[in-house]
Amino acid sequence: MTSTGVDIVELDRIAVYESLRLVGLARGTDWERDTPCAGWTLRRLVAHMAAQHHGFAAAARGAGHETAYWREPQDMSDPERTYRGAATAVLAAFAEPGVTGGEFVLPEIRDGGAFPGGMALGFHFVDYVVHAWDVAATLGVGLELPDHVLGPPWP
Repeated sequence: MTSTGVDIVELDRIAVYESLRLVGLARGTDWERDTPCAGWTLRRLVAHMAAQHHGFAAAARGAGHETAYWREPQDMSDPERTYRGAATAVLAAFAEPGVTGGEFVLPEIRDGGAFPGGMALGFHFVDYVVHAWDVAATLGVGLELPDHVLGPPWP
């Protein structure tokens, strides 16, 4: 909980669940569709999203400096299953007591700098609102996030 009463873990969970719903809508040739992310197909976007989930889960456990966790999965033959596993891992890591009070090493930001847990979760949250929108736009469906998720009162 932030000083303004925003529960960033809950907001992030809602955004991740919406991304799961949207990824679950993709079928067959949808995986080869171009996304709003220049040069990326939906399959590549979902691989990136899975890598970020694994990386943030590792960072929550104190292993964010280990670059192996940040690599995109090599086997993307079943993107939905791969993504679901990664999302499950990050949601479990973020549900651990005290996660917002910890320190996250994020190698892609400030040359692997360390960030307070609440701030790192904020980065992840924003990323998954945006990536959920990317998936929705790719599939031509609506993004279904409550108003309080899209416009939280930040400290």
